[in-house]
Amino acid sequence: MFQFDNSYARLPDRFFASVYPEPVEGPKLLKFNEELAGELGIEADFSDPARLAAILAGNVVPPGAEPIAMAYAGHQFGNFVPQLGDGRAILLGEVVDRNGRRRDIQLKGAGPTPFSRRGDGRAALGPVLREYIVSEAFAALGLPATRALAAVATGEPVRRERMEQGAVFVRVAASHVRVGTFQFFAARGDNEGVKTLADYVIERHYPELKTAENPYSSLLRAVAFRQADLIARWMGVGFIHGVMNTDNMTISGETIDFGPCAFLDEYNPMKVFSSIDQAGRYAYRNQPGIGQWNIARLAECLLPLLDEDQDRAVDAANAVLKEFGERFQSEWLGVFARKIGLLSEVEGDGELIQTLLAAMHEGEADFTLAFRRLADAAEGRDEAFLACFAAPEKALAWLGAWRERLAGEARSGEERAAAMRAVNPAVIPRNHRVEEALSAANYNDFSFFERLLEALENPYEERPEFADLMVPPKPEERVSMTFCGT
Repeated sequence: MFQFDNSYARLPDRFFASVYPEPVEGPKLLKFNEELAGELGIEADFSDPARLAAILAGNVVPPGAEPIAMAYAGHQFGNFVPQLGDGRAILLGEVVDRNGRRRDIQLKGAGPTPFSRRGDGRAALGPVLREYIVSEAFAALGLPATRALAAVATGEPVRRERMEQGAVFVRVAASHVRVGTFQFFAARGDNEGVKTLADYVIERHYPELKTAENPYSSLLRAVAFRQADLIARWMGVGFIHGVMNTDNMTISGETIDFGPCAFLDEYNPMKVFSSIDQAGRYAYRNQPGIGQWNIARLAECLLPLLDEDQDRAVDAANAVLKEFGERFQSEWLGVFARKIGLLSEVEGDGELIQTLLAAMHEGEADFTLAFRRLADAAEGRDEAFLACFAAPEKALAWLGAWRERLAGEARSGEERAAAMRAVNPAVIPRNHRVEEALSAANYNDFSFFERLLEALENPYEERPEFADLMVPPKPEERVSMTFCGT
């Protein structure tokens, strides 16, 4: 089934713990991503569904796999924990896909590991399906993220706040190396481990840096830029990660861990959904600052590699942190300029965008729908856009300023509207719809889960059969809090 080539397992023993998945009682395949499997070069045998489910749940370890739990540390809500590691995830191995890219195959919820910290190492059905929905939505939106290969029911209950059905999530990633992986070695004064990891990351993710004057300084900059770009794109679709701890920031630049994440309904820059983010550290507006803070933690780990002279190493790190801010601002402006249909960038565009966001905040406008309906206004139909606002006066005034700005660009209304619809999704995994799918699945009804996935496959199209999934929640449908599921 898998053609494994396991590079991480060839690193020194202190980088991971060898551990086998713990078998479950009654594995049953709930969802298998055939398109992704084809991309990975995986041939699944559907003639024997019981064996396929057993492999994907971890009951049967396929030939070539070298199951490991990766070691890492991390800052969680600003507090450093020197040892975290894969507490409920086991990396089966790596495959090289049909495009020549190396990809991890990981089982989440496959049983305890040496890093489980008294946890059961299991996953509940709801969080597994949530991660499946959101990661595949990200792929369709064109945002870098880990992918969902499969969801498997275990046939065993797990205890959280209450008893829930158990499940295993099969996750695919460019790799699972995180900022926290570097912190694990740096916290122990293991500079050799930091260098070994940095060399591994360069070889796997940034081979073009091997010939750079200082590959490690270039690595820090490359990771910083990927994260700045990623967070700007999160902001563009109204996404709130929820737990931007350093152990949840990948070195590859992929979004990882869709626990208490959510998408904005009405626009509020200080919106928080995560039940564990009591102080709003990871609110929508705070994400770029936290991204920069996380990169600073990576820079601290790499200081011995940046320069033998500590002062010069600190200067080099600070230069990258400054560049992170500049890169984010540039990417953010580009993302939102495209959202409002601008073909070029001129002075004052940032203020124009901020004025719109302020009007959306005051008018409690739905983030996704307001930008989507702005494309109608580009064709001269303002009604649907203005209807997104509880008080449309400021939005109406903004339309006047917007049209003055558009007058300087040679582009027809139809061309502009088409370009805007290509970057402003009609369908997102709205929180209340995701919860609806998970609630039904708890009663073994997966029909809405399947329907939601189908709608999210083409998020930039308005299809009549999915019109109900484009509508913001009614007051009684709002989801104000999300949970990590561990």
